Order: sequence, then structure tokens, then C-alpha cells
Amino acid sequence: MSGNSSFEVIVLGPTGGPREDAVTGLLVRSKSTNWTPGSMVAVDAGTMLAGIVRILKLYVSNSKNARQGATLKEGPFRGLKLPAKTAEANAAYIFREIIGAFLITHPHLDHVAGLAINTPIIEAGSGPKPVAALPSVLSAIKNHVFNDVIWPNLSDEDGGAGLLTYQRLVEGGNPRFGSEDSRGYVRACQGIVTKCLSVSHGKCKQRYDPESGTHHRASSTVFNSSESRLMPTRAISGHSDAGHFSPARSPHLGPAESMVSTVESSAFFLRDHDSGDEIIIFGDVEPDTVSLEPRNRRVWETAAPKVARHTLRAIFIECSYSDSIDDAYLYGHLCPRHLIAELSVLADRVLDAREQTQDKKRKRETETARNSPRSPFKRSHSSSGRKSRAGSSRGQHNEPLEGLSDLLAYDHYFPPDSTRWANSDPPLADFSVYIIHIKETMKDGVHPGETIVQELTAHAEALNLGCQFFLPNPTESISI
Repeated sequence: MSGNSSFEVIVLGPTGGPREDAVTGLLVRSKSTNWTPGSMVAVDAGTMLAGIVRILKLYVSNSKNARQGATLKEGPFRGLKLPAKTAEANAAYIFREIIGAFLITHPHLDHVAGLAINTPIIEAGSGPKPVAALPSVLSAIKNHVFNDVIWPNLSDEDGGAGLLTYQRLVEGGNPRFGSEDSRGYVRACQGIVTKCLSVSHGKCKQRYDPESGTHHRASSTVFNSSESRLMPTRAISGHSDAGHFSPARSPHLGPAESMVSTVESSAFFLRDHDSGDEIIIFGDVEPDTVSLEPRNRRVWETAAPKVARHTLRAIFIECSYSDSIDDAYLYGHLCPRHLIAELSVLADRVLDAREQTQDKKRKRETETARNSPRSPFKRSHSSSGRKSRAGSSRGQHNEPLEGLSDLLAYDHYFPPDSTRWANSDPPLADFSVYIIHIKETMKDGVHPGETIVQELTAHAEALNLGCQFFLPNPTESISI
């Protein structure tokens, strides 16, 4: 996707562990900028400096341009003028000056470890670096990372060192900013604006304190659900012993004092200010089919009109495991069968958006014909356009997704009937899906990412979705 591309994306960390040098971290810049200070935004920071140094050593150390003041001719940082001699010093410059802000999807260590470890190299003269996220995410980072216990308080709050400043985002976008298609978006970095929608990253168990008589929960990392006191219908992990607690697990509801809440994560819409093109970068996310609070559908409904207009052509989304994983062990993540079900919801909404556009066009043509001096028809004040499928049948699907019935068992949420587009043009043609947060097995044999892409491709072809799946190379950039 390098023709008329608007974005350049570097996936420094494409995995979800267990290697600490390759966990989630992405760099995004608008191609309308020219490596000026603040022209790049980081989305998550599990891996940051380590990934930048790795790239610079690959493209600089063995290059004839490996000298101070040279401009890189190749690699993800091509066009960047090197201010220093070594890869480490140039990486520090990129971190301090080129990266304008950090967008954090959720506060798990594989998404914030680099932010904590790397931040001390920020120089006071540069001013505090913005860390933007939903309030719950920033609360967790503030209380449990930069708290002078786990790590020094490097923020500008509560008497900290002032190297970071927290920017609390409005979920769903701030309507006070922007206009028309960009309403709700706020500045991410030079040339890029962003809007954040919350998604679900599994369930966590709340603990009862017998001394205070209150329920203890990580209030900074979870949000309450109206259904949280109810027994979920499925996808509940058998790991519920009192001696172990995992914030991304789905334990059985035990005694009356136990409660379950949803772990909050984020999906960032990034919009190029000049072209209006967009991409979405997801944090860790679970399928709506197993979630206490299904939230992905809202992301797809927001994205669909943009996909229909071809202004949104790519997403970066996790797919942690292959289809061999059982639902009980997803722990708030996706696998191919579930990601395909989610993309089918997007495809259905894209067709809705296209039908609505066609209906509006027909209505305009009809009104124009009626108002024509030669028209034999009288102007009518009633609408004669046919009712769109979006208004007549959305939410009324009674059958599970065709082609995945053997893979998925549905509860309170039903993906659409894919026969709607089975014999027509693929609804997600020219749409790219970049797979991140793959859980490496650290074993010989086929890399799990290859298996995941093969399964995704097979499912997508069976359903005529039309999208393509890619594994990002952490030593190269992606043009979108």
C-alpha cells in the first residue's frame, strides 16, 4: 500500500511476549511531515528504545552513511538526518525529539514497560512528554507504575520529576474539537489527530476485604458492568484458586463476595490531517461473543463509513493465538475464528453504509428530477426512498455467521449472515489487517504467526471478505 500513502508505521514490537524486547510498541508518522520534532506518535510502549536501536544498527552500522550529519537513505527512518554517530545516541534523539507523544491502550506491562524504563533519558529542556490515554488507563499508570515504589514518579503530577504529562482522553472523542468528519479528534502529533474508543480485554476478579468490608478492585484498570454480578454464559477459565490473580483472566464467580469486572483497553483511530485517511490501532481485545460488555461493534460501526469511502484502509489488531486455543484460555484475546467473526461485523456495516449512500444518491436524483421544469411529477414532501437494510434488519439476525457455525458457539451476540455478500464483490476488498501481539511459543517449528495468518486467510476466503492479512516486520516500515 505504498502508492498514495498517508502513513508510515513501524511495528517495533509485534508480539505479546514472552520476549521482553519485542512486546507491543508502534511508531506512526504522517508522510506529510519531514522528521521534524514531534512528527511521530508512539502507540503503546512495551518495546521502544530497544526496537529503535535494533533498526538503526541494521541500517546504519553497515552503511556508508554511518556518520554524524548524514541522512539515512534506506530503512524505516530513511530521510532522517542523523545528529550523532552511534545507533544508541541517534535512538535517544528519536525518543526525545521525534516522538511527540505516547498513546497507551491499556496499562499492562507488555504495553508500558518501555515507557517506564526509557523515560529517564528525556531531557528537562525538551518539556514533558504527553502520555495520552483513557482516564482509567492513566490512573493505573499513575498509581501502579510511576508511584515512587515500582518506578520513580516521572510525571508532572504529585510532585514528580516532570518528564511526562498525563493527557486524559474523552472516550469516543471530544466533541468540542474538530468539525465534520474530524469532530472529536484531538492532536496526537504533528500531522496526526486521534480519537479513542474503549474495548474489552477480558475479565478480572475483584477481591473482598474482610477488615474493611469493601470490594477491592483495580479501579484504574477495570470498569463496572451492569452484568458483572451475573455468571457469564461461557468462556470462563477454570483458574480460580485464591492464591493466584490474573487481571486478564476470566475466573468462575465463586463465593458471594467475589465479583467480576471488565478490563478496559482501547482502539485508537489515527487520522492524517492533510489527506483525511485513517488507520485503527487496537490494544489487546477480546471478541464480543464472550465479553461481559461487548464493545467492538461500536468500533466497527464507527469505522464502516470510513471503509466504505476508502479513507480507512488498514487496521492493526491483535490475534494472540491460533484456532487450536479453547475459548476458556483466551484470557481477553483474539484467535482467527473470533477475529474473522469481528471482521464480518465490520463487513456487514460497510454494506449498510454503502446502501445508505446509494439511497441518499437516489433520493437526490429523484428530488432533482421532480424539481426539473420538464418533470411530469409534482414535488412530494414524503420520502419515497426504500428503507435501508441498516434501518430495517440490523440487530435482527437469527442465524450465526455462515461458514463459521462449526467454529463458534454464540451466546448473547450474533455475527451477521455472510450470505449477504457471498455472491457479490467482497465487502472488505483492498482492506489490510496487520496482526500484532502474537504469543510466541519459543519452540522449534512453524512460527505461530504463520499459522494464524493461514487460518485467517482460509476463513476470509471462505466468507468472501476480501481483506488481506500481514505479519509486520519489526525492521521495516509499512506505508498506508
